[in-house]
Amino acid sequence: MKKTALITGASMGIGLEFAHVFAKNGYDLYLVARSEDKLLALARELESGHKVKVDIQALDLSKTDSALEVFQETKRRKIDIEILVNNAGFGDFGMFSEAEWSKEKQMIDLNITALTHFTKLFLAEMLQRKSGKILNVASIAAFLPGPIMAVYFATKAYVLSFSEAISNELEGTGVAVTCLCPGPTESNFQSAANMHESKAVKGQKLPTAKEVAVYGFDSLMENKVVAIPGILNYIMANSVRFTPRFLVRKIIRFAQDKAGN
Repeated sequence: MKKTALITGASMGIGLEFAHVFAKNGYDLYLVARSEDKLLALARELESGHKVKVDIQALDLSKTDSALEVFQETKRRKIDIEILVNNAGFGDFGMFSEAEWSKEKQMIDLNITALTHFTKLFLAEMLQRKSGKILNVASIAAFLPGPIMAVYFATKAYVLSFSEAISNELEGTGVAVTCLCPGPTESNFQSAANMHESKAVKGQKLPTAKEVAVYGFDSLMENKVVAIPGILNYIMANSVRFTPRFLVRKIIRFAQDKAGN
């Protein structure tokens, strides 16, 4: 009997590539995202290409109790989730004082609240079975303060801290937690976050979403707690521990500023 992986934010970017990677490795899938049309097209592609079963659920995960709605639907369909991939999330580029509160609240609800609730709901069953894996997608931003993307960086810091803490709590239970912390990636994230003019991404050769997804899958299978793809990202994440905080803030602000500033 095949095991099922639930992937949030599965209709594009890293989430879509996760769907391909898990299907290629023989996992049935439960895919969640807002766009039903994209999910249906992806499900047909994966089922015909990899002979796996793909269930979908179209839902805005920033809405209150959306994680509970997904959990209850998996129970109704009698689908046991062996692997939970909390990938859904978004960012926004701009000064905190000028940003719309509604968008920042939506970011917090999706990046933090939904991820935490999904973990709470599905972890209980994993512990009962004494098997399961959880992959939380954070970012290299989790290690840094983020001028011009203050709330996004802060949400990813939460994801990293939360993931490391529960990973420790779950030692010896048969359940493992991995936190994936990619740097800037070639995907739709930059345009969605309005940061395509940032020095951090403009004109840069970025890893593809597929490369990041493959690295994340391999790290999950190896039960890595913190997975940072790319040597430069690894160096950045660890070097900030030895760099004065005022200097870290200035460096990140410089990198985040628009090219030409």
